[in-house]
Amino acid sequence: MLNSLWTPTILGGTSLPHRLVMAPMTRDRSTPEGVPTELNAEYYAQRASHALIITEGTQPSPDGQGYLLTPGIHNDEQIAGWRKVTDAVHAADGRIFIQLMHVGRIAHPDNTPHGRQPVAPSAILPEGTMFTASGPREMPTPRALSTQEVAATVDDFRRAAAAAVAAGADGVEIHAANGYLIHQFLSDNTNQRTDRYGGSIDNRIRFAFEVAAAVADEIGAHRTGLRISPGNPFNGIAESDTAELYPALVRALAPLDLAYLHIMHAGDEGLLHALRALWPTALILNRAGTDMPTRAKDVDHGTADLVSVGALALANPDLVARLRSNAPLNTPDPATFYGGGAAGYTDYPTHTI
Repeated sequence: MLNSLWTPTILGGTSLPHRLVMAPMTRDRSTPEGVPTELNAEYYAQRASHALIITEGTQPSPDGQGYLLTPGIHNDEQIAGWRKVTDAVHAADGRIFIQLMHVGRIAHPDNTPHGRQPVAPSAILPEGTMFTASGPREMPTPRALSTQEVAATVDDFRRAAAAAVAAGADGVEIHAANGYLIHQFLSDNTNQRTDRYGGSIDNRIRFAFEVAAAVADEIGAHRTGLRISPGNPFNGIAESDTAELYPALVRALAPLDLAYLHIMHAGDEGLLHALRALWPTALILNRAGTDMPTRAKDVDHGTADLVSVGALALANPDLVARLRSNAPLNTPDPATFYGGGAAGYTDYPTHTI
């Protein structure tokens, strides 16, 4: 039933043994300085049988951090920490892309190394609270980036991509989804700018394009992927022009010849198929909450080249072997998703026959 998932493929310059990808998932288990640890290396190495691991969101700069205990990739200590992770994954015959995530306005100064006000396309207050070391706190109104600071942020992504490769990663995924900074530039409810990065669709996609172009120029398009989530309202996003915005973005990105486009699907099948038709290289699809036969059909029908899974990979380090042998699956424990130690992180059992 899942046979299409087990055929090999090539993603940019990376040969993959099959088509089941581990999706990026925030786990909040780095050091307070954003340095990955031996525990993180163990966690990812346990899951190296996935065709590709896409790591948790990793801040490309101090301003990019919003949550507690998330990793960075912008200084030597963080590069050394990530090297432990990539070496462990490669030793287990795996492949790993580090996801570059700048949270933008979804942040609190207490969670950052410098304590500064969050930055965003526009000074628009996000709803909700952010968990900090002293408990939940209201997120503050962010400061709008100047036009010059937007260009500097593009350079932050460029340097972070180079750092990821220096840390041994096979590539990077640019996070342009889920209401974080790049998504904030795309959406007309979070982007009220009047410069060349705001207003029209062409202006709102500019930042995403410039980041992708800079990263591809720095480390090679074959090592560069990008994730989007059209129509996803997470983190206060309310897109009014999804049907026009995302085809325009994909058309702009297509000539860069990136390794892949990763779509977090929110239910608009017509838009999904339109984007598939426009995208020239590999497409990874994440249908959260759907069963594996449904996901395999996306590969059968050509809707996707690969599929990514989140919580199933979190709870089943040997997910590939379990699915291939039709073995029962572990149930994810939401109470241990974020923060803590080995419990709910590296202690999920593998299947024994």
